[in-house]
Amino acid sequence: MWAPILIAAAGCYALKFAGLSIPQRVLDDARVQRVALLLPVALLAALISVQTFGEGLDARAAGLGVAVVALVLRAPFLVVVAAAAVTTALLRLAL
Repeated sequence: MWAPILIAAAGCYALKFAGLSIPQRVLDDARVQRVALLLPVALLAALISVQTFGEGLDARAAGLGVAVVALVLRAPFLVVVAAAAVTTALLRLAL
């Protein structure tokens, strides 16, 4: 049981160490900086897609739709999150 945990911990440490070992000239490259700026957005979009549509269409898709509409209407972030959560919760309660 401990072997996989220790191997995963060593892998995480090695990955962090590899990131710290990258030369500064590589980090200063314009392409690397563009990728570093866009990567979190792409990862978040992928996580949202998998969590929303991974098990078929359900109330989560409607909540996401409401969030998109609220964003298009330029609503504050908390309003977007609250509207999506309320929509999803009400649809789950109704179904």
